[in-house]
Amino acid sequence: MAEPEVQSELRRAQELAARYHYPFVDLRDVPMQPELLRSIPLDLMLRYEFLPLEAEDQQLTVAIGDPTDLDRLDELEMKLDRRLRIKVAAPTQVREFIKRTEPSQRVLEEATEDFRLEVVGEGSDAEEGLSLEHLVEDRDANPMIRLVDSIIFAGLERRASDIHIESHDNAVVVKNRIDGVLQEAMRPLAQEFASNLIARIKVMAELDIAERRVPQDGRFRVRYKGRPIDFRVSIMPSINGEDAVLRILDKESLSEKFKQLRLDVLGFSDRELRRLRRFIREPYGMILVTGPTGSGKTTTLYAALSEIKSDEDKIITIEDPVEYQIRGVTQIPVNEKKGLTFARGLRSILRHDPDKIMVGEIRDNETAQIAIQSALTGHLVFTTVHANNVLDVLSRFLNMGVEPYHFVSALNCIMAQRLVRVICEFCKRPAQVTPDMFEESGLDPATWRDGVFYEGAGCMRCNHTGFHGRTAIGEILALTDTVRALILEKRPTAELRRVARAEGMVTLRESALEKVRQGITTLKEINKVTFVEPPEGKV
Repeated sequence: MAEPEVQSELRRAQELAARYHYPFVDLRDVPMQPELLRSIPLDLMLRYEFLPLEAEDQQLTVAIGDPTDLDRLDELEMKLDRRLRIKVAAPTQVREFIKRTEPSQRVLEEATEDFRLEVVGEGSDAEEGLSLEHLVEDRDANPMIRLVDSIIFAGLERRASDIHIESHDNAVVVKNRIDGVLQEAMRPLAQEFASNLIARIKVMAELDIAERRVPQDGRFRVRYKGRPIDFRVSIMPSINGEDAVLRILDKESLSEKFKQLRLDVLGFSDRELRRLRRFIREPYGMILVTGPTGSGKTTTLYAALSEIKSDEDKIITIEDPVEYQIRGVTQIPVNEKKGLTFARGLRSILRHDPDKIMVGEIRDNETAQIAIQSALTGHLVFTTVHANNVLDVLSRFLNMGVEPYHFVSALNCIMAQRLVRVICEFCKRPAQVTPDMFEESGLDPATWRDGVFYEGAGCMRCNHTGFHGRTAIGEILALTDTVRALILEKRPTAELRRVARAEGMVTLRESALEKVRQGITTLKEINKVTFVEPPEGKV
Protein backbone atom coordinates (compact mmCIF):
# COMPACT_ATOMS: atom_id res chain seq x y z
CA MET A 1 0.00 0.00 0.00
CA ALA A 2 1.36 3.42 -1.01
CA GLU A 3 2.21 5.92 1.75
CA PRO A 4 -0.69 8.35 0.93
CA GLU A 5 -3.16 5.42 1.14
CA VAL A 6 -1.63 4.34 4.48
CA GLN A 7 -2.04 7.85 5.93
CA SER A 8 -5.61 8.07 4.61
CA GLU A 9 -6.53 4.74 6.24
CA LEU A 10 -4.93 5.80 9.53
CA ARG A 11 -6.99 9.03 9.49
CA ARG A 12 -10.21 7.06 8.88
CA ALA A 13 -9.36 4.73 11.79
CA GLN A 14 -8.72 7.75 14.08
CA GLU A 15 -12.09 9.26 13.11
CA LEU A 16 -13.84 5.94 13.75
CA ALA A 17 -12.14 5.61 17.16
CA ALA A 18 -13.23 9.14 18.16
CA ARG A 19 -16.82 8.51 17.02
CA TYR A 20 -17.15 5.33 19.11
CA HIS A 21 -15.05 6.65 22.04
CA TYR A 22 -12.35 3.99 21.76
CA PRO A 23 -8.58 4.64 21.93
CA PHE A 24 -6.74 4.66 18.58
CA VAL A 25 -3.55 2.62 18.12
CA ASP A 26 -0.95 2.71 15.34
CA LEU A 27 0.33 -0.86 15.18
CA ARG A 28 3.65 0.31 13.74
CA ASP A 29 4.49 1.63 17.22
CA VAL A 30 3.27 -1.36 19.25
CA PRO A 31 5.63 -4.22 20.23
CA MET A 32 3.96 -7.60 19.75
CA GLN A 33 3.97 -10.28 22.46
CA PRO A 34 4.72 -13.67 20.86
CA GLU A 35 3.47 -15.69 23.86
CA LEU A 36 0.15 -13.82 23.90
CA LEU A 37 -0.25 -14.33 20.14
CA ARG A 38 0.34 -18.06 20.58
CA SER A 39 -2.32 -18.28 23.31
CA ILE A 40 -5.14 -17.06 21.04
CA PRO A 41 -6.68 -19.48 18.46
CA LEU A 42 -5.48 -18.49 15.00
CA ASP A 43 -8.85 -19.19 13.35
CA LEU A 44 -10.54 -16.71 15.74
CA MET A 45 -8.00 -14.01 14.92
CA LEU A 46 -8.64 -14.55 11.22
CA ARG A 47 -12.45 -14.74 11.47
CA TYR A 48 -12.90 -11.68 13.69
CA GLU A 49 -9.86 -9.77 12.37
CA PHE A 50 -8.43 -8.72 15.71
CA LEU A 51 -4.96 -8.67 17.23
CA PRO A 52 -4.31 -9.28 20.96
CA LEU A 53 -2.11 -6.56 22.49
CA GLU A 54 -2.13 -7.09 26.29
CA ALA A 55 -3.61 -9.57 28.76
CA GLU A 56 -4.31 -8.71 32.39
CA ASP A 57 -6.31 -11.06 34.66
CA GLN A 58 -9.60 -11.61 32.83
CA GLN A 59 -9.21 -8.58 30.56
CA LEU A 60 -7.77 -8.71 27.06
CA THR A 61 -6.77 -5.58 25.12
CA VAL A 62 -7.31 -6.09 21.39
CA ALA A 63 -6.77 -4.02 18.24
CA ILE A 64 -9.68 -4.26 15.84
CA GLY A 65 -10.29 -2.63 12.48
CA ASP A 66 -14.11 -2.49 12.63
CA PRO A 67 -15.60 -1.43 15.99
CA THR A 68 -19.09 -0.80 14.52
CA ASP A 69 -20.43 -4.37 14.78
CA LEU A 70 -21.20 -4.59 18.50
CA ASP A 71 -22.94 -7.99 18.26
CA ARG A 72 -19.78 -9.40 16.67
CA LEU A 73 -17.65 -7.98 19.50
CA ASP A 74 -20.01 -9.52 22.12
CA GLU A 75 -19.73 -12.86 20.34
CA LEU A 76 -15.93 -12.62 20.34
CA GLU A 77 -15.97 -11.79 24.06
CA MET A 78 -18.00 -14.94 24.74
CA LYS A 79 -15.73 -17.14 22.64
CA LEU A 80 -12.59 -15.84 24.38
CA ASP A 81 -14.32 -15.89 27.78
CA ARG A 82 -12.62 -12.61 28.67
CA ARG A 83 -13.64 -9.00 29.02
CA LEU A 84 -12.40 -7.07 25.98
CA ARG A 85 -10.80 -3.64 26.01
CA ILE A 86 -11.12 -2.34 22.46
CA LYS A 87 -8.59 -0.22 20.58
CA VAL A 88 -9.17 0.82 16.97
CA ALA A 89 -6.43 0.27 14.37
CA ALA A 90 -6.23 0.52 10.58
CA PRO A 91 -7.86 -2.68 9.15
CA THR A 92 -4.95 -3.32 6.76
CA GLN A 93 -2.47 -3.12 9.66
CA VAL A 94 -4.52 -5.69 11.62
CA ARG A 95 -4.68 -8.10 8.65
CA GLU A 96 -0.98 -7.72 7.87
CA PHE A 97 0.07 -8.34 11.47
CA ILE A 98 -2.08 -11.46 11.68
CA LYS A 99 -0.19 -12.81 8.67
CA ARG A 100 3.27 -11.90 9.93
CA THR A 101 5.87 -14.09 11.60
CA GLU A 102 4.08 -15.72 14.53
CA PRO A 103 0.87 -16.81 12.76
CA SER A 104 2.69 -18.17 9.72
CA GLN A 105 5.07 -20.00 12.08
CA ARG A 106 2.04 -21.53 13.79
CA VAL A 107 0.68 -22.77 10.48
CA LEU A 108 4.00 -24.57 9.96
CA GLU A 109 3.99 -26.03 13.46
CA GLU A 110 0.39 -27.21 13.22
CA ALA A 111 1.10 -28.81 9.84
CA THR A 112 4.06 -30.62 11.40
CA GLU A 113 2.12 -31.74 14.47
CA ASP A 114 -0.71 -33.17 12.34
CA PHE A 115 1.83 -35.12 10.32
CA ARG A 116 1.05 -38.67 9.29
CA LEU A 117 3.13 -40.52 6.72
CA GLU A 118 0.93 -41.04 3.65
CA VAL A 119 1.38 -41.68 -0.03
CA VAL A 120 1.59 -38.39 -1.89
CA GLY A 121 -1.45 -37.76 -4.03
CA GLU A 122 -1.31 -36.42 -7.56
CA GLY A 123 -0.51 -32.71 -8.08
CA SER A 124 -2.68 -29.99 -6.60
CA ASP A 125 -4.64 -27.41 -8.54
CA ALA A 126 -2.17 -24.67 -9.50
CA GLU A 127 -4.97 -22.14 -9.83
CA GLU A 128 -6.24 -22.68 -6.27
CA GLY A 129 -5.43 -19.73 -4.05
CA LEU A 130 -2.79 -20.08 -1.33
CA SER A 131 -3.82 -18.18 1.81
CA LEU A 132 -3.59 -18.36 5.59
CA GLU A 133 -7.35 -18.90 5.82
CA HIS A 134 -7.20 -21.82 3.40
CA LEU A 135 -4.32 -23.46 5.29
CA VAL A 136 -6.02 -23.06 8.69
CA GLU A 137 -9.40 -24.38 7.52
CA ASP A 138 -8.27 -27.18 5.18
CA ARG A 139 -7.33 -29.67 7.88
CA ASP A 140 -8.65 -32.67 5.92
CA ALA A 141 -6.05 -32.28 3.16
CA ASN A 142 -3.22 -34.78 2.74
CA PRO A 143 -0.78 -33.73 5.53
CA MET A 144 2.17 -33.78 3.11
CA ILE A 145 0.34 -31.45 0.71
CA ARG A 146 -0.62 -29.20 3.62
CA LEU A 147 2.97 -29.15 4.91
CA VAL A 148 4.45 -28.15 1.53
CA ASP A 149 1.74 -25.50 1.01
CA SER A 150 2.48 -24.13 4.49
CA ILE A 151 6.24 -23.97 3.81
CA ILE A 152 5.60 -22.09 0.55
CA PHE A 153 3.06 -19.73 2.13
CA ALA A 154 5.37 -18.89 5.05
CA GLY A 155 8.23 -18.21 2.61
CA LEU A 156 6.07 -15.82 0.58
CA GLU A 157 4.85 -14.00 3.70
CA ARG A 158 8.43 -13.50 4.92
CA ARG A 159 9.70 -12.05 1.60
CA ALA A 160 11.95 -15.05 0.91
CA SER A 161 13.74 -15.16 -2.45
CA ASP A 162 14.50 -18.91 -2.11
CA ILE A 163 13.28 -21.82 0.03
CA HIS A 164 15.92 -24.47 0.87
CA ILE A 165 14.97 -28.00 1.96
CA GLU A 166 18.08 -29.82 3.20
CA SER A 167 18.31 -33.53 4.09
CA HIS A 168 20.66 -34.10 7.03
CA ASP A 169 21.66 -37.45 8.53
CA ASN A 170 18.91 -37.32 11.18
CA ALA A 171 16.54 -34.51 10.15
CA VAL A 172 15.13 -32.38 7.34
CA VAL A 173 15.87 -28.65 7.73
CA VAL A 174 13.81 -25.95 5.98
CA LYS A 175 15.41 -22.51 5.50
CA ASN A 176 14.34 -19.27 3.81
CA ARG A 177 16.76 -16.90 2.11
CA ILE A 178 15.65 -13.43 3.23
CA ASP A 179 17.67 -10.35 2.27
CA GLY A 180 20.42 -12.67 1.01
CA VAL A 181 20.82 -14.60 4.29
CA LEU A 182 19.52 -18.09 5.14
CA GLN A 183 17.23 -18.32 8.18
CA GLU A 184 15.63 -21.44 9.64
CA ALA A 185 11.94 -21.43 8.76
CA MET A 186 10.69 -24.04 11.23
CA ARG A 187 11.82 -26.71 13.63
CA PRO A 188 13.53 -29.68 11.89
CA LEU A 189 11.39 -32.53 10.58
CA ALA A 190 12.10 -36.22 11.09
CA GLN A 191 14.39 -37.67 8.40
CA GLU A 192 11.82 -40.39 7.58
CA PHE A 193 9.59 -37.77 5.92
CA ALA A 194 12.33 -36.45 3.60
CA SER A 195 11.59 -38.65 0.57
CA ASN A 196 7.84 -37.91 0.66
CA LEU A 197 8.44 -34.18 1.09
CA ILE A 198 10.76 -34.10 -1.95
CA ALA A 199 8.35 -36.35 -3.87
CA ARG A 200 5.51 -33.87 -3.30
CA ILE A 201 7.67 -31.05 -4.68
CA LYS A 202 8.59 -33.22 -7.68
CA VAL A 203 4.90 -33.84 -8.38
CA MET A 204 4.21 -30.08 -8.31
CA ALA A 205 7.16 -29.43 -10.66
CA GLU A 206 6.26 -32.40 -12.95
CA LEU A 207 9.59 -34.16 -12.34
CA ASP A 208 10.43 -37.89 -12.25
CA ILE A 209 9.62 -39.17 -8.73
CA ALA A 210 11.51 -42.45 -9.29
CA GLU A 211 14.79 -40.76 -10.29
CA ARG A 212 16.87 -39.98 -7.21
CA ARG A 213 20.45 -40.22 -8.49
CA VAL A 214 20.76 -37.24 -10.84
CA PRO A 215 19.85 -33.53 -10.50
CA GLN A 216 16.48 -32.41 -11.86
CA ASP A 217 15.09 -28.95 -12.68
CA GLY A 218 11.48 -27.93 -13.07
CA ARG A 219 8.93 -25.23 -12.33
CA PHE A 220 5.40 -24.75 -11.00
CA ARG A 221 2.99 -21.94 -10.22
CA VAL A 222 0.74 -21.09 -7.26
CA ARG A 223 -1.86 -18.37 -6.80
CA TYR A 224 -1.15 -16.03 -3.89
CA LYS A 225 -3.10 -12.88 -3.03
CA GLY A 226 -4.87 -13.11 -6.37
CA ARG A 227 -1.74 -13.22 -8.53
CA PRO A 228 0.32 -16.08 -9.99
CA ILE A 229 3.77 -16.73 -8.47
CA ASP A 230 6.27 -18.83 -10.43
CA PHE A 231 8.70 -21.19 -8.71
CA ARG A 232 11.86 -22.65 -10.24
CA VAL A 233 12.77 -25.96 -8.62
CA SER A 234 16.22 -27.54 -8.39
CA ILE A 235 16.51 -31.07 -6.94
CA MET A 236 20.03 -32.23 -6.05
CA PRO A 237 21.07 -35.70 -4.77
CA SER A 238 23.24 -35.69 -1.61
CA ILE A 239 24.71 -38.33 0.68
CA ASN A 240 21.64 -38.09 2.96
CA GLY A 241 18.99 -38.21 0.23
CA GLU A 242 17.89 -35.28 -1.91
CA ASP A 243 17.89 -31.52 -1.33
CA ALA A 244 15.54 -29.04 -2.98
CA VAL A 245 15.78 -25.30 -3.63
CA LEU A 246 12.69 -23.37 -4.71
CA ARG A 247 13.47 -19.98 -6.31
CA ILE A 248 10.50 -17.60 -5.98
CA LEU A 249 9.76 -15.44 -9.04
CA ASP A 250 7.00 -12.92 -8.40
CA LYS A 251 6.90 -11.52 -11.95
CA GLU A 252 3.71 -9.52 -11.59
CA SER A 253 4.87 -7.73 -8.45
CA LEU A 254 8.29 -7.05 -9.95
CA SER A 255 6.81 -5.87 -13.24
CA GLU A 256 4.74 -3.37 -11.25
CA LYS A 257 7.88 -2.34 -9.35
CA PHE A 258 9.90 -1.95 -12.57
CA LYS A 259 7.35 0.48 -14.01
CA GLN A 260 8.71 2.97 -11.48
CA LEU A 261 12.21 1.51 -11.21
CA ARG A 262 15.01 4.02 -11.57
CA LEU A 263 18.66 3.91 -10.56
CA ASP A 264 18.12 6.25 -7.62
CA VAL A 265 15.90 3.71 -5.77
CA LEU A 266 18.66 1.07 -5.69
CA GLY A 267 20.70 2.80 -3.00
CA PHE A 268 23.76 4.07 -4.90
CA SER A 269 25.25 7.34 -3.67
CA ASP A 270 24.59 10.55 -5.62
CA ARG A 271 28.23 10.53 -6.77
CA GLU A 272 27.93 7.05 -8.33
CA LEU A 273 24.52 7.87 -9.83
CA ARG A 274 25.85 10.96 -11.64
CA ARG A 275 28.74 9.00 -13.13
CA LEU A 276 26.63 5.98 -14.12
CA ARG A 277 23.89 8.10 -15.71
CA ARG A 278 26.49 9.84 -17.85
CA PHE A 279 27.72 6.50 -19.22
CA ILE A 280 24.29 4.94 -19.93
CA ARG A 281 23.39 7.97 -22.08
CA GLU A 282 26.45 7.61 -24.33
CA PRO A 283 25.54 6.92 -28.00
CA TYR A 284 27.54 3.67 -28.17
CA GLY A 285 30.01 1.55 -26.20
CA MET A 286 29.79 -1.10 -23.48
CA ILE A 287 28.63 -0.82 -19.86
CA LEU A 288 29.80 -3.82 -17.80
CA VAL A 289 28.35 -4.71 -14.40
CA THR A 290 30.15 -7.29 -12.32
CA GLY A 291 29.63 -9.07 -9.02
CA PRO A 292 28.76 -12.51 -7.62
CA THR A 293 25.42 -14.27 -8.11
CA GLY A 294 22.63 -12.46 -6.29
CA SER A 295 24.40 -9.10 -6.06
CA GLY A 296 21.71 -7.21 -7.98
CA LYS A 297 23.46 -6.93 -11.37
CA THR A 298 20.32 -7.68 -13.40
CA THR A 299 18.22 -5.23 -11.38
CA THR A 300 20.78 -2.48 -12.02
CA LEU A 301 20.75 -3.15 -15.77
CA TYR A 302 16.93 -3.10 -15.83
CA ALA A 303 16.89 0.17 -13.89
CA ALA A 304 19.34 1.65 -16.42
CA LEU A 305 17.20 0.46 -19.37
CA SER A 306 14.04 1.82 -17.69
CA GLU A 307 15.67 5.25 -17.44
CA ILE A 308 16.85 5.49 -21.04
CA LYS A 309 14.12 3.65 -22.97
CA SER A 310 12.06 5.74 -25.36
CA ASP A 311 9.79 5.22 -28.36
CA GLU A 312 12.62 6.40 -30.62
CA ASP A 313 14.97 3.54 -29.72
CA LYS A 314 14.80 -0.22 -30.31
CA ILE A 315 16.00 -2.05 -27.18
CA ILE A 316 16.53 -5.83 -27.30
CA THR A 317 17.72 -8.09 -24.48
CA ILE A 318 18.85 -11.71 -24.42
CA GLU A 319 18.73 -13.34 -20.99
CA ASP A 320 18.89 -16.68 -19.22
CA PRO A 321 16.09 -16.65 -18.14
CA VAL A 322 13.92 -13.54 -18.63
CA GLU A 323 12.96 -13.00 -15.01
CA TYR A 324 11.20 -9.63 -15.27
CA GLN A 325 9.26 -8.11 -18.14
CA ILE A 326 9.63 -4.47 -19.18
CA ARG A 327 7.05 -2.89 -21.44
CA GLY A 328 8.55 -1.48 -24.64
CA VAL A 329 11.61 -3.76 -24.59
CA THR A 330 12.01 -6.88 -26.77
CA GLN A 331 13.23 -9.69 -24.49
CA ILE A 332 14.60 -13.02 -25.72
CA PRO A 333 15.13 -16.06 -23.44
CA VAL A 334 18.17 -18.28 -24.03
CA ASN A 335 17.21 -21.86 -24.91
CA GLU A 336 20.35 -23.96 -25.21
CA LYS A 337 18.39 -27.21 -25.74
CA LYS A 338 16.95 -25.70 -28.92
CA GLY A 339 20.28 -24.19 -29.93
CA LEU A 340 19.53 -20.58 -28.94
CA THR A 341 22.73 -19.60 -27.10
CA PHE A 342 23.85 -16.10 -26.10
CA ALA A 343 26.19 -15.95 -29.13
CA ARG A 344 23.61 -17.15 -31.67
CA GLY A 345 20.89 -14.93 -30.22
CA LEU A 346 23.20 -11.91 -30.21
CA ARG A 347 24.01 -12.42 -33.91
CA SER A 348 20.29 -12.47 -34.69
CA ILE A 349 19.69 -9.36 -32.57
CA LEU A 350 22.23 -7.42 -34.65
CA ARG A 351 20.19 -8.21 -37.79
CA HIS A 352 17.09 -6.87 -36.02
CA ASP A 353 18.23 -3.21 -36.18
CA PRO A 354 18.65 -2.48 -32.44
CA ASP A 355 19.86 0.77 -30.88
CA LYS A 356 20.60 -0.65 -27.44
CA ILE A 357 21.33 -4.26 -26.47
CA MET A 358 21.43 -6.05 -23.14
CA VAL A 359 23.27 -9.38 -22.90
CA GLY A 360 22.38 -11.19 -19.66
CA GLU A 361 25.89 -12.56 -19.14
CA ILE A 362 29.13 -12.99 -21.08
CA ARG A 363 30.37 -16.54 -20.50
CA ASP A 364 32.61 -17.35 -23.48
CA ASN A 365 34.92 -15.90 -26.11
CA GLU A 366 32.35 -15.97 -28.92
CA THR A 367 29.75 -13.95 -26.99
CA ALA A 368 32.45 -11.53 -25.80
CA GLN A 369 33.73 -10.94 -29.35
CA ILE A 370 30.25 -10.25 -30.77
CA ALA A 371 29.35 -7.94 -27.87
CA ILE A 372 32.58 -5.97 -28.33
CA GLN A 373 32.04 -5.66 -32.08
CA SER A 374 28.48 -4.47 -31.44
CA ALA A 375 29.78 -1.76 -29.09
CA LEU A 376 32.42 -0.70 -31.61
CA THR A 377 29.91 -0.45 -34.47
CA GLY A 378 27.47 2.03 -32.98
CA HIS A 379 25.41 0.09 -30.44
CA LEU A 380 25.14 0.71 -26.71
CA VAL A 381 25.66 -2.67 -25.03
CA PHE A 382 24.77 -3.52 -21.41
CA THR A 383 26.10 -6.78 -20.00
CA THR A 384 27.38 -8.59 -16.90
CA VAL A 385 30.31 -10.84 -16.09
CA HIS A 386 31.28 -12.69 -12.91
CA ALA A 387 34.33 -11.10 -11.23
CA ASN A 388 35.24 -9.80 -7.78
CA ASN A 389 35.95 -6.16 -8.65
CA VAL A 390 36.35 -3.80 -11.60
CA LEU A 391 40.03 -4.63 -12.16
CA ASP A 392 39.45 -8.41 -12.12
CA VAL A 393 37.07 -7.95 -15.07
CA LEU A 394 39.98 -6.93 -17.28
CA SER A 395 41.94 -10.13 -16.64
CA ARG A 396 38.73 -12.19 -16.99
CA PHE A 397 38.18 -10.91 -20.53
CA LEU A 398 41.84 -11.25 -21.48
CA ASN A 399 41.73 -14.88 -20.28
CA MET A 400 38.81 -15.43 -22.67
CA GLY A 401 41.19 -14.60 -25.50
CA VAL A 402 39.76 -11.16 -26.28
CA GLU A 403 41.95 -8.70 -28.18
CA PRO A 404 42.93 -6.06 -25.52
CA TYR A 405 42.85 -3.05 -27.87
CA HIS A 406 39.31 -3.76 -29.13
CA PHE A 407 38.08 -4.53 -25.62
CA VAL A 408 39.31 -1.31 -23.97
CA SER A 409 38.18 0.73 -27.00
CA ALA A 410 34.63 -0.65 -26.65
CA LEU A 411 34.33 -0.13 -22.87
CA ASN A 412 32.68 2.99 -21.45
CA CYS A 413 32.81 1.88 -17.82
CA ILE A 414 32.90 -1.11 -15.47
CA MET A 415 30.81 -1.14 -12.33
CA ALA A 416 31.23 -3.68 -9.50
CA GLN A 417 28.39 -3.92 -7.00
CA ARG A 418 27.22 -5.73 -3.87
CA LEU A 419 24.11 -5.69 -1.71
CA VAL A 420 24.22 -4.98 2.03
CA ARG A 421 21.34 -5.45 4.45
CA VAL A 422 19.58 -2.35 5.80
CA ILE A 423 19.01 -1.91 9.54
CA CYS A 424 15.30 -2.31 10.39
CA GLU A 425 13.74 1.13 10.89
CA PHE A 426 11.33 -0.16 13.55
CA CYS A 427 13.96 -1.51 15.98
CA LYS A 428 16.95 0.67 15.05
CA ARG A 429 19.04 1.83 18.02
CA PRO A 430 22.52 3.30 18.69
CA ALA A 431 25.25 0.66 19.13
CA GLN A 432 28.65 0.50 20.77
CA VAL A 433 31.55 -0.68 18.60
CA THR A 434 34.29 -2.55 20.46
CA PRO A 435 38.02 -2.01 19.80
CA ASP A 436 38.12 -5.58 18.45
CA MET A 437 35.44 -4.73 15.87
CA PHE A 438 37.39 -1.62 14.80
CA GLU A 439 40.50 -3.77 14.35
CA GLU A 440 38.57 -6.50 12.53
CA SER A 441 37.15 -3.82 10.22
CA GLY A 442 40.60 -2.28 9.57
CA LEU A 443 39.54 1.09 10.99
CA ASP A 444 41.33 3.59 13.18
CA PRO A 445 38.96 4.43 16.12
CA ALA A 446 40.42 7.97 16.29
CA THR A 447 39.00 8.82 12.84
CA TRP A 448 35.55 7.57 13.88
CA ARG A 449 35.41 9.29 17.27
CA ASP A 450 32.46 11.52 16.29
CA GLY A 451 30.61 8.80 14.38
CA VAL A 452 27.38 7.22 15.67
CA PHE A 453 26.84 3.52 14.95
CA TYR A 454 23.47 1.79 14.80
CA GLU A 455 22.10 -1.75 14.97
CA GLY A 456 18.71 -3.47 14.83
CA ALA A 457 17.48 -4.85 18.17
CA GLY A 458 15.23 -7.36 16.37
CA CYS A 459 11.42 -7.20 16.18
CA MET A 460 8.51 -9.01 14.53
CA ARG A 461 8.67 -6.84 11.42
CA CYS A 462 12.24 -7.97 10.64
CA ASN A 463 11.75 -11.52 11.96
CA HIS A 464 14.08 -10.66 14.87
CA THR A 465 17.11 -10.28 12.54
CA GLY A 466 17.58 -6.52 12.98
CA PHE A 467 17.58 -6.03 9.18
CA HIS A 468 14.82 -5.37 6.66
CA GLY A 469 15.63 -5.05 2.95
CA ARG A 470 18.91 -4.46 1.14
CA THR A 471 20.66 -1.57 -0.58
CA ALA A 472 23.35 -1.45 -3.26
CA ILE A 473 26.95 -0.28 -3.02
CA GLY A 474 29.18 0.09 -6.06
CA GLU A 475 32.50 1.17 -7.56
CA ILE A 476 32.75 2.57 -11.07
CA LEU A 477 35.89 2.52 -13.20
CA ALA A 478 35.66 5.05 -16.04
CA LEU A 479 37.67 4.02 -19.10
CA THR A 480 39.49 7.32 -19.62
CA ASP A 481 42.37 7.68 -22.08
CA THR A 482 44.85 7.37 -19.20
CA VAL A 483 43.27 4.15 -17.88
CA ARG A 484 43.08 2.68 -21.41
CA ALA A 485 46.77 3.41 -21.97
CA LEU A 486 47.75 1.76 -18.66
CA ILE A 487 45.73 -1.37 -19.52
CA LEU A 488 47.30 -1.67 -22.97
CA GLU A 489 50.76 -1.20 -21.45
CA LYS A 490 49.89 -4.03 -18.99
CA ARG A 491 50.74 -1.88 -15.99
CA PRO A 492 50.35 -3.42 -12.47
CA THR A 493 46.89 -3.52 -10.92
CA ALA A 494 48.05 -1.34 -7.99
CA GLU A 495 49.04 1.45 -10.40
CA LEU A 496 45.73 1.16 -12.25
CA ARG A 497 43.82 1.42 -8.98
CA ARG A 498 45.85 4.45 -7.88
CA VAL A 499 45.18 6.31 -11.13
CA ALA A 500 41.49 5.35 -11.12
CA ARG A 501 41.07 6.67 -7.58
CA ALA A 502 42.84 9.89 -8.52
CA GLU A 503 40.30 10.26 -11.35
CA GLY A 504 37.33 9.87 -9.01
CA MET A 505 36.77 6.13 -8.45
CA VAL A 506 35.40 5.27 -5.00
CA THR A 507 36.02 1.64 -3.98
CA LEU A 508 33.39 -0.83 -2.82
CA ARG A 509 34.82 -0.69 0.69
CA GLU A 510 34.62 3.11 0.79
CA SER A 511 31.01 2.99 -0.46
CA ALA A 512 30.18 0.44 2.24
CA LEU A 513 31.77 2.56 5.00
CA GLU A 514 29.72 5.51 3.77
CA LYS A 515 26.54 3.45 4.41
CA VAL A 516 27.79 2.78 7.96
CA ARG A 517 28.41 6.50 8.57
CA GLN A 518 24.87 7.23 7.37
CA GLY A 519 23.43 4.70 9.84
CA ILE A 520 22.04 2.50 7.05
CA THR A 521 23.96 -0.70 7.85
CA THR A 522 26.51 -2.15 10.30
CA LEU A 523 30.26 -2.80 10.27
CA LYS A 524 29.66 -6.53 10.68
CA GLU A 525 27.42 -6.55 7.61
CA ILE A 526 29.86 -4.71 5.32
CA ASN A 527 32.72 -6.97 6.48
CA LYS A 528 30.77 -9.91 5.00
CA VAL A 529 30.59 -8.44 1.49
CA THR A 530 33.73 -6.29 1.06
CA PHE A 531 37.43 -6.83 1.68
CA VAL A 532 38.79 -5.18 4.82
CA GLU A 533 41.47 -2.60 4.02
CA PRO A 534 44.06 -2.08 6.81
CA PRO A 535 44.51 1.46 8.20
CA GLU A 536 47.16 3.64 6.59
CA GLY A 537 50.67 2.54 7.53
CA LYS A 538 49.58 -0.96 8.62
CA VAL A 539 49.65 -4.25 6.77
